[in-house]
Amino acid sequence: MLLQDQASRRAVLALALVGVALVPRPSLANLPDKVQAAIDKLRAGRAAQEGRVTLRLPAIAENGNTVPMSVMVESPMTSADHVKAIHVFATGNPTPEIAVFHLTPAMGRATVDTRIRLGQTQDVVAFAEMADGSLHMARAEVKVTIGGCGG
Repeated sequence: MLLQDQASRRAVLALALVGVALVPRPSLANLPDKVQAAIDKLRAGRAAQEGRVTLRLPAIAENGNTVPMSVMVESPMTSADHVKAIHVFATGNPTPEIAVFHLTPAMGRATVDTRIRLGQTQDVVAFAEMADGSLHMARAEVKVTIGGCGG
């Protein structure tokens, strides 16, 4: 019984540490004007759909200078159906668009891993721009204890 309790506690702790950042926050409401303008420029009148994009970030970043981030997009990565680009925005940074990754079908899968800099607790929003022109998105909050942008 003790072993089962330990396994349950580990599972709950793992979900608490990782799961918070994986909860999608797809709404684009209540964004600062500068961020909204940058996202509107990318969207160019297109609606961003939920789904297909998985954004992985830590729920809490002890140091905003180097926050690990992964973006994965469900796509067959064929010439007719592939991810053309992944755009990443940080809603509280001085420059909202923090990364753009250009992809081709030759890559085989639409996954990027990097480290980003976050100046404060904020949301990170990732958009996948598909070959057919559609947009898909995911949004996650990261609590930053020590800012990485001079803050």
